[in-house]
Amino acid sequence: MPKLTIDIQFASPALEKAAATIATVALLKKWVKSAIDCGGLITLRFVNLNEGKQLNSHFRNKDKATNVLTFPYEQTKNNVVADIIFCLPIIKKEAKEQNKDLKAHLAHLIIHGCLHAQGLDHEHEKEAKKMEAREVALLKSLGFSDPYASI
Repeated sequence: MPKLTIDIQFASPALEKAAATIATVALLKKWVKSAIDCGGLITLRFVNLNEGKQLNSHFRNKDKATNVLTFPYEQTKNNVVADIIFCLPIIKKEAKEQNKDLKAHLAHLIIHGCLHAQGLDHEHEKEAKKMEAREVALLKSLGFSDPYASI
């Protein structure tokens, strides 16, 4: 199998410290490896509300931060290259509002972003069911419960 490189970035030392209270870098990489079944380069970047809002506004014309943004650059059978942006304040807020475990929510969003990087989507019902089923199976293999069960 081709080599998968995982780069993890934090927009600030405070975000790095906050992320470390949720999951280790090794655990973040384990989650990525569980969802990516080829080689390539995946960059996870953790950002604050301001950067999250700027990116969502610039690339999706939405004037607010969102939990995860995936920017796929290359996708072949053997290789994927993508940046996946996580807005940690939004993720924390969602977990609290949805009464979800923060680590489980972050694992779900990392897997979600990785599946987007590989071309899966949820714009149409058939695609959404396929993507959600894959997310649930991957999360179960990592010891997490179905994130859609409580919705």
